[in-house]
Amino acid sequence: MGGFARRWWPLLALLALLAALQAKLWMGDGGLPDARALRQSVERQRAENLKLEQRNDALSAEVEDLKSGEAAVEERARSELGMVKPGETFYRVVEPHAAASVAKPMAAELPAPASEATTAKPAEGEADAEAEDDATGTTPP
Repeated sequence: MGGFARRWWPLLALLALLAALQAKLWMGDGGLPDARALRQSVERQRAENLKLEQRNDALSAEVEDLKSGEAAVEERARSELGMVKPGETFYRVVEPHAAASVAKPMAAELPAPASEATTAKPAEGEADAEAEDDATGTTPP
């Protein structure tokens, strides 16, 4: 049995060394996990590039449209800048549910005009009562 161990020992050592090198190659830096992550990264980048190409194509078409026709410029001026032609009347349609959702400020939240802040005026009903009291010569209790 001594000849068997001497004969196969170098072969077993080389197989062990090969297995260790293969494990490092496949599982170490730059191995299968890294290659898989790179493939996923490339796919994500390709998808993003495709979306950006489509966006660029749409923007290029819009630029060409704006360069070639007045209709596109007019439409953009009307929608984005609120422009109207001379002689046109602008109507704004407000939906009923949208009008109800707009909060109107309470009277207490509105700032008082400078004239009311300095002098206190009686309310309309109070002014009439004071005029009657002055006419009769009596004062209210």
